[in-house]
Parts: sequence; C-alpha cells; structure tokens
Amino acid sequence: MNINFSKLTAAGNDFILIDNRENIIADKDYQSLTKKLCDRKYSIGADGLILLEKSTCKDFKMKYFNSDGSYASMCGNGGRSVAKFAYNLGIVNSKIVFETDAGVINAEILPQDRVKLDLYDPKDLKRNIRIETDGKEFNIDFINTGVPHSVIFVDNVENIDVFRYGKSIRYHAAFAPAGANVNFVEVVKDNTLLVRTYERGVENETLACGTGITASGIISVLKNFTKSPVNIIARGGDRLSVSLKNSNDKVSNVVLEGPAIITFKGTVEI
Repeated sequence: MNINFSKLTAAGNDFILIDNRENIIADKDYQSLTKKLCDRKYSIGADGLILLEKSTCKDFKMKYFNSDGSYASMCGNGGRSVAKFAYNLGIVNSKIVFETDAGVINAEILPQDRVKLDLYDPKDLKRNIRIETDGKEFNIDFINTGVPHSVIFVDNVENIDVFRYGKSIRYHAAFAPAGANVNFVEVVKDNTLLVRTYERGVENETLACGTGITASGIISVLKNFTKSPVNIIARGGDRLSVSLKNSNDKVSNVVLEGPAIITFKGTVEI
C-alpha cells in the first residue's frame, strides 16, 4: 500500500506527518511503522511520526511517536508541525483547536512560517533535586510540560557532553519509571536562553525540543533568571519564544511560538 506523507521541520526537530483520518494505518502497526519510516539510513528519516486523526469534539487529534516507536502524549514542536500540516491540508483555518492525550491545544498559524501554541498548565514541579551521576553532581529542576523534563542551568552549554550526561540523567532512579528528557540551559543577555536537549525515545540530542524549550523557559522565569516572554535559541539555531503567567510558582497561560516548515512531500510504500 502506498501512502502520502509530508515532512516538516520545527526548529530542527523533524517529523513525518500522515493524514490518518480514514484509519489507513491500524493501531497495531503504529510502532513498527514509526521505526521503519524514521530510520535515517533506510527510509525517510525523522525524530518522530505524527498521525493526524479524527476527533469527535475538536478539529482533529494528534498522535505522536518517537523514532524508536515509543508513544508520547505530547510534543511541542510536533504540535506546531501538525497544526501547520492540517492548515496546509485545508481542513482548518488559521486558528485551530486539537486533541492530544496530554490535553487540548489551541494553535494559531502566523506569518513567516511561524506557529503559536497555547499550552495547558504544567504540572509536577519539583525544585532543586540534587543528583550525582557519572562522576558529576547536578542541581535539577523538574516539570511536566506534557512530557517530563529535567532542567539544568550551566555556565557554558557548549562545554556539556549532552549525550553522556543526558543519557545518564534520563535513566536515573530519581525519574523512574518513566524517565525524563534532559535540558541543559545557559542564560545569556537580552532575556535569552541557549538550550540543548537529550530526548527520550530519540535517545540522543535533537536540534530542538518544544516541550523542553517550554520547560526551560518556565523554570528560568521561576528562578528569576528571565522574564516572560523568554527568547530561546535551540541547538539548530532557530529562535523560539515562551511566555507565561506566574503566581507563587503556579504557572498558567503558557505559549510556545516558533517556526514550522514543510520541507517536502512524497509517497511511501508500506
């Protein structure tokens, strides 16, 4: 069977998107198909697969799978990508409301290939977790922005071995059993952060992570390192912004804005 797909990149996070409103892909095939299509050596290659599916109450439902086939309830850059994909299909206008298993998301298509997401309130905030792993001690803040994230502030993000320490922290007992994505963050001038992220499911550093950038922006405001809106530069060099309201560590009105670009379209045999 041949199916149509689009390839999108959102700040360097790349995804394969498929319109699955007619259930052309069965539930039992999600994991195997994701691993097959996301393989960068033998197939299209991507950080993840996104299926756009029917919703009974919103514009559509998003299902996201990491490149290793594991399911994630939300992906920030994926959310911006699926909004752009749906808009390009002509099934929505510039203001969109869609379902994820982490909650309902409002999105807006903006000029110059930018997409804004109004996210749900984060949860499970834990401050100043001290962990020693792989011969180094880290002071970690934890927050769930749809998926779990640890945030670590460093003096120079370029000097961090993201793969080594990210992998070690991702599997640390403090975050068991689900594990956590790991964000290394440097505060620079002009209310700006540099962020590098080790992602679960990809099991490596990616050029950007939307929920990780969101988590990093939130924690930086809570620590009074920045003020909302926070400017954030992803590993791939793209610029995003995170805005929020904060009252005694009660975070609300979280907005993530950044680029989402359709790079190519094609047909693949499965």
